Amino acid sequence: MQHAVGEPLPPPHQQGQPPATEWSSAAHHQGHPGPHQAPHPHPASQGPPPVPGFVPPPPTGAPRTHLPPPPPGPPVPETTGHVPLPPGAPVGMPSAPVVPGAPDPTNATLAVLLIGPAGAGKTSAAKYWADHRRVPTAHISLDDVREWVRSGFADPQAGWNDNSEAQYRLARRTCGFAARNFLANQVSCIIDDAVFPDRPVVGLGGWKRHVGPGLLPVVLLPGLEIVLERNAERSGRRRLTDEEVAAIHGRMAGWYGSGLPIIDNSHLDVPSTARALDEVLARAMASPPKW
Repeated sequence: MQHAVGEPLPPPHQQGQPPATEWSSAAHHQGHPGPHQAPHPHPASQGPPPVPGFVPPPPTGAPRTHLPPPPPGPPVPETTGHVPLPPGAPVGMPSAPVVPGAPDPTNATLAVLLIGPAGAGKTSAAKYWADHRRVPTAHISLDDVREWVRSGFADPQAGWNDNSEAQYRLARRTCGFAARNFLANQVSCIIDDAVFPDRPVVGLGGWKRHVGPGLLPVVLLPGLEIVLERNAERSGRRRLTDEEVAAIHGRMAGWYGSGLPIIDNSHLDVPSTARALDEVLARAMASPPKW
């Protein structure tokens, strides 16, 4: 970064020299005595030697000459670890390591979309899966990103309207960009979202556009009684009414027959669900689902 040439910094105070508060006057009139200062009889007594490269200011009345800018050097590389994203192109299908037998999802850089109704255990399973992988992995929760909006938050529970839909789209784009950025830096990611098979605005098309065809969708769909029990343990605006949970669960059943892998984790704890997710991802990597 270049700075405009201004007044030179005062030298450190030395014995026999004027204090720093008086130095600026001497800098403006170098070689000329001040009102209370006699002229020096010999050049050797004119203070410390000039700093190499310093150009003294011209005499009073003469045009002021600025130091020429330093020659341009090579660009300074960024040191934050950021890798620029491919311009305009979505992230392609991640490749598994070359090992004999089936692909091993625990060693591959993956982008996973974990779908399910409220109370399916998406967030718990996604966090556990990300915590226990052998490669760097991030967890991205769409609900968390939506709730970054504090004032003016459009809660879908108050009614799905233009504002809530716009904030959902914004959160989805934000999650998609974050996923692409992680993948470009060789960090896997798992996104959890309640994607509906019968509503395009919250369907899969947006995720494919924002992340790319390499995104691997998996549906987590336990039985209705399980999601009702888990929803009852929630608090705040994450907790829904039983009627809302039943309606969402019924619509999620539309994923059956879609070709997407589905995990019924009704009787699985979180570690078992994460292991089942690895098994499903290994099959998906060997034969990616068409979606």
